[in-house]
Amino acid sequence: MRSHFLTRSAAFMAIAAMAACGGGGGGSSEGAADDAGEAAPAGAAVDPSTVGTITGMANFAGMVPAMEAIDMSAEEDCAAGYGADGPMNQMVMVSAGGGLANVFVYLSEGVSGAPAASGPAMLDQSNCRYSPHVLGVQSGQDIEITNSDNLLHNINATPTENRGFNISQPRAGITSTQRFQMAEVMVPVRCDVHGWMQAYIGVVDHPYFGVSGSDGGYTISNVPAGDYTLTAWHEEFGTMTASVTVTAGGMSEVSFDYNSDMMGANVPMGETLVIGHGTNRIRVERTQ
Repeated sequence: MRSHFLTRSAAFMAIAAMAACGGGGGGSSEGAADDAGEAAPAGAAVDPSTVGTITGMANFAGMVPAMEAIDMSAEEDCAAGYGADGPMNQMVMVSAGGGLANVFVYLSEGVSGAPAASGPAMLDQSNCRYSPHVLGVQSGQDIEITNSDNLLHNINATPTENRGFNISQPRAGITSTQRFQMAEVMVPVRCDVHGWMQAYIGVVDHPYFGVSGSDGGYTISNVPAGDYTLTAWHEEFGTMTASVTVTAGGMSEVSFDYNSDMMGANVPMGETLVIGHGTNRIRVERTQ
């Protein structure tokens, strides 16, 4: 199984800087927005009488790959939050009914204009994990990143199209606000202090997206009537597309069927790195 720590080749320099000084630049903490630019301007309001809903499932068939346990023994307070079974890797999460979680589903073609985001998106760090594991945002939308653990985390985002950031949050209660100005699917996010912490942020130019829940279901609401291309992204199984027609007041159902043969798909997000931890140091090893 390939590593789930995906980043760009420039990550080594960012990690080296983190090890040297305990944090990176590109953003500020305590709720202040970064200097990447102003939020995207508001688009035209959508007439509620002209919209419909897209709903469906991300299904999984075949043998579910076994996810590795995460060793949080170095952070006892975090480990205690997972009970006797302990925390598991979140790369592939399949429900008892065969639903695949953490699939980012969005309109990739056909959108013409869009309303502005209605509020900030939230990314939390709790029990030494990012929550949610996959987050969707609109370009220019504020992302409020919070540390709920009373220990040091850093948030290292390594986009390709947008400006990245690497910020430190040394204690519980700190919130930092960031944003991405350009559409990009996906932006990897990691914590260099805790190598197992990984999240993905999907950035699109409109609010027509969703993420499949623990049962595999997703919903995209308030979509203007029209014909679209719908794309689904998963960190291990890559992307799938489907055509969908939305009617005013209607419900359009589109499901995506993944299977075990798709494991290890070439998800285009830069080189694969393995982040390991030794005593008082962080090292980076390239995979073969």
